[in-house]
Amino acid sequence: MTIFDGEKLIRTLKQEVPKDNGVHYWTWNLDEKGITRPSKSISKSKREPSGVQVLPGIYNVVLQYGNLYSESIVTVKNDPRLDLNLEDQRSKYNTLKQLEKFQEAAAKGTKQLVPGVDLDHDFAPTYEVDSGKKKTVTELRKLAKGARDIWFATDLDREGEAIAWHLAEELKVDPNSAKRVTFDAITKSDVQRAFQNPRGIDMARVEAQQARRIVDRIVGYQVSPILWKKVASGLSAGRVQSVAARLVVEREQQIRAFTPDESWEISGCLSFDVTAAGQLHTDWTSFMAERDDRGRPPIVRQRMAWLADRRSLSAELVEVGGKPLKIHADKASADDLVDAAVTAAEAAGLLDVEIDRQTDPDGKGRAQQTVMVRGRPDPAARYAVVAIDVTRTKSKPYPPFITSTLQQAASSRLGMSTDRTMRVAQQLYEGIDLPGEGRVGLITYMRTDSTNLSGEAISMARRYLEEKLGKDYLPEKPRFYSSTNQSAQEAHEAIRPTDPFREPDAIAAALTEEQLRLYRLIWQSFVGCQATDAEWDSTAVRMQRTDRDTGAIFKTNGRVLRFDGCLKITGIPKADGDQVLPDFEKGTELAPFSIDPRQKFQAPPPRYTEASLVKKLEEEGIGRPSTYASIINVIENRGYVEQRERRFYATALGEAVTEFLEEGFHDQFIEVGYTREIEQELDQVAQGSKPWTEMLHEFYGELVPKLESAAELPHKKAESTPSQYACPECGRRLDYRLGKTGRFLSCSGYNEKVLEEAPPPKPTAKGKKPRARKPKEVPACSYAMPVDRDGRPLLPEQIDLLSPNGVAMVKRTGRYGDFLVEDLPRPPKKAGKKSDDDAPAPFILNLDKKGNIKFPAPPPIVTDISCPKCDNVMNLRDGKRGPWLGCRAFPKCRGRAAFSKLSEDEQQELRRQLTEHLQGQQELVLTRRDGTTRVGDGTPVADLTIDGGVAELPLFGE
Repeated sequence: MTIFDGEKLIRTLKQEVPKDNGVHYWTWNLDEKGITRPSKSISKSKREPSGVQVLPGIYNVVLQYGNLYSESIVTVKNDPRLDLNLEDQRSKYNTLKQLEKFQEAAAKGTKQLVPGVDLDHDFAPTYEVDSGKKKTVTELRKLAKGARDIWFATDLDREGEAIAWHLAEELKVDPNSAKRVTFDAITKSDVQRAFQNPRGIDMARVEAQQARRIVDRIVGYQVSPILWKKVASGLSAGRVQSVAARLVVEREQQIRAFTPDESWEISGCLSFDVTAAGQLHTDWTSFMAERDDRGRPPIVRQRMAWLADRRSLSAELVEVGGKPLKIHADKASADDLVDAAVTAAEAAGLLDVEIDRQTDPDGKGRAQQTVMVRGRPDPAARYAVVAIDVTRTKSKPYPPFITSTLQQAASSRLGMSTDRTMRVAQQLYEGIDLPGEGRVGLITYMRTDSTNLSGEAISMARRYLEEKLGKDYLPEKPRFYSSTNQSAQEAHEAIRPTDPFREPDAIAAALTEEQLRLYRLIWQSFVGCQATDAEWDSTAVRMQRTDRDTGAIFKTNGRVLRFDGCLKITGIPKADGDQVLPDFEKGTELAPFSIDPRQKFQAPPPRYTEASLVKKLEEEGIGRPSTYASIINVIENRGYVEQRERRFYATALGEAVTEFLEEGFHDQFIEVGYTREIEQELDQVAQGSKPWTEMLHEFYGELVPKLESAAELPHKKAESTPSQYACPECGRRLDYRLGKTGRFLSCSGYNEKVLEEAPPPKPTAKGKKPRARKPKEVPACSYAMPVDRDGRPLLPEQIDLLSPNGVAMVKRTGRYGDFLVEDLPRPPKKAGKKSDDDAPAPFILNLDKKGNIKFPAPPPIVTDISCPKCDNVMNLRDGKRGPWLGCRAFPKCRGRAAFSKLSEDEQQELRRQLTEHLQGQQELVLTRRDGTTRVGDGTPVADLTIDGGVAELPLFGE
């Protein structure tokens, strides 16, 4: 088929001749891509992309089929059903990039805060525009006055609905008559479909989001001050975050209290080459003694490969003397299992048995005694295959991603944090500039709890599978996935690519490495979820000892992929336990070259990873897809949990805060079930079945009594636990105490008060009598030291940095965060006497929010320009954007003056003074401790950190 615009050939389409006789229909949809330029290659798709934006005109369409020839005239007219003319409609789509920028500016400019909630008048919130965004709001109002229509296209979740409402309020638009549009994906068809079907702003969803923010604000503002008084200053409580921290703390307590059961397993390695068993024993022993650069032995996959290369297999002893082998004792049992394990191993063919018993001081219960059983396999031992059982099994594809499963998969498979996953997904959703296509949204909306897929999406996936992989990979019927989450919004789709034909490798050049990895994961999940099952042959083999009648039977399993199905898309899972078995038949003889009895202890509950914590939050109904990442960020940043080797550990601070909240709010927001009920009530508000004020009255009515009782609880920060250490300064006992950064050692003399010598009277004006100053009570000793997780005293982290004075620097934590300071010796201090006030002030370096060194700014120039807000004068400083004027009384006064509004002569004179002032400043030179390697402004302090190690303190009483 060829299409002509007048005499100009603009399009050529080719298709294979149908194989079957009969009438065939070929549909070609004119759209802005298909009609404005000729195709450069044969289209592999069975149909052209469709769309409502067509270019009006008269075209000549010529169809040629063998020797047959047909010509038709096609007239394209504007669609009379559209409100806008064609150019307006096209302009809307072509300017999507600018539209997105407009949306972003609008959202950031009008996403209002809730500085106050009137608890006495139905929780009426007081909103205000962010002070830094008022200019943006003013610009939006000007644009709104001159606009014929105002469209609200914020995100489709409740937060997006609330932002649209805030926008409407600022622009004086009635929410009910506002043109609210939402789309799952930023693609041409989705955007056009949304703009053709606007609706009003859903006030029920707005009220649900408002209620959520007010509930969170009430908990934060009313509970946090109690924590400051009772636990440590600077702490905070959160309706959802506190429950998430509790999950980690409870898991920590379960692990700490766990006492394991003991069991024994006996594994063996057997060779089909019975004459090589002796040499294989030597080689296997050497292979298992190898260690990688991290000190780890060969992993399971490496062991399976080693055995497969030598026509050998690994198996477990499952039966001895006609009875199933089970060597097990629970934690309360006093039975010694070693004799039973040795007897079974000898029945399997182990000779010259040696038993090595060790005591593990860190073990609990039966794990305090560890036992190693060694020996060598009997060279005469022989086994024969007595049973081979082959079964066909299938692997179904997983459902497409929702927010939580995407975060879990990205964490476990890509090593990406939940926060990073959502940021990269946001980039893919908002759109990537693709060569020849412009900005294209690559995935659907990434905050969803529904596995639902639209019919259009399923059709695209099935068409891709049939065209790219063939009918063998296409199920007879489409696959539909229902959400297990009862509160899932089925109107939303699962996370999927907007077009499965946009393969990851085809657009790799336009994506960053992280974007490509995440897009590939989403693409594989979506396309794979519509593919056929994978098929495996699972083989179970039993081998019985034949040289002696001990009844010893080994069993092994192997699995072979027979048809990859959905795994062709998603990739074959790396199953470490799967081994490839060589061809053999019943009666085949084998010889053991390794028999290994192993003592095993039951593992405690595993620590949460980001993936498993998100899964737990989802299972318990805590939070929503849009909040999982922020929940984890908050509990980490607050210091309630920490990650080590990608697993969460509860900190002493987290345990103390959780313990206090459990005691004070035991049947309130700290409970998992209560938090789930609040989420369900918020869902009811969003559905319009419950008034938001009623929900808040119920919540607050239950919270108030708890607030009053919690305020009467004992002070946790006043509690101390005796340690074994003595204070190196005064000899008193050191106690464990709790601060805002966690547990630390503090001298018990801190609680003893002594009178400090009264300082000299302050100088006064002439003729006035100096006023005597009273002595005040101070701690007898203020010595303190940080500790590690096990309570051992820690030396301060050393920083590989010298001050300009040549003094080593250390990191300290103050009320405004971490900073670096010279490690000067502490001046001697006697009880009741102040330290030397004349001691030189140490050199200090601040750190920015990212933990990078921040060189001190040069001192300002004091001008004679008056502050517009107070009676002080202004300081002149040099900033990134040039000179600027700020009040000398900062931070008490934050007055500013516009440098550009000064007269040209004043500006010129002040610039001259500032230049001379800066040139006169001595350059700050910092070096590492070697005295030669320079350290520049912005250097990450982590690159300079040296672990201080465990401190040696005297023991109390010695």
